[in-house]
Amino acid sequence: MGDHINLVEKSRIMDATAMKRAISRLSSEIVEKNHGAADLYLVGIRRRGVPLADRMAAEIEHLEGVRPLSGILDITLYRDDLSTVGASPIVNRTELDHDIEGKTIVLVDDVLYTGRTIRAALDQLMDFGRPKKVQLAVLIDRGREHRELPIQADFIGKLVPTKQTEIVKVMLREFDDVEAVGIFERPVE
Repeated sequence: MGDHINLVEKSRIMDATAMKRAISRLSSEIVEKNHGAADLYLVGIRRRGVPLADRMAAEIEHLEGVRPLSGILDITLYRDDLSTVGASPIVNRTELDHDIEGKTIVLVDDVLYTGRTIRAALDQLMDFGRPKKVQLAVLIDRGREHRELPIQADFIGKLVPTKQTEIVKVMLREFDDVEAVGIFERPVE
């Protein structure tokens, strides 16, 4: 990801504490809306959706005494940076070790922007069977004005209206040396 080196952070919109609270609240809302954790199957979208899904699964286990199933969808969009999304999502390795038939799938991603990643994830998911329903949980929703498809999140950590020139980066200790969410821009040449 060498193309992110020159980005300038404009503002930090979440710190580690705010992220932990948001994940905790998202987990509670998921349990509440689904009347427990019985048929839940959390599916993280690689990369940063995966640790978020793991954290939510742990939080739900803490709340309900049962850990929901979890899996991984690997969707890569051709893109030169986080703010532009390529036309053709490429589906890579997917790890769904449990049958999705009849389950309530909660797709987990870090940022909802155009909706194209989610559409690709939905297409991929349907190749594995027929879930009872599919819900979407995101840490950050960049706002509907950027959406190119009629896709909305069921569970949102924080709504952050942004300009198209801005890049929202979720930083997690699993990949980054910090736990935060920032809004970045390319420096003016």
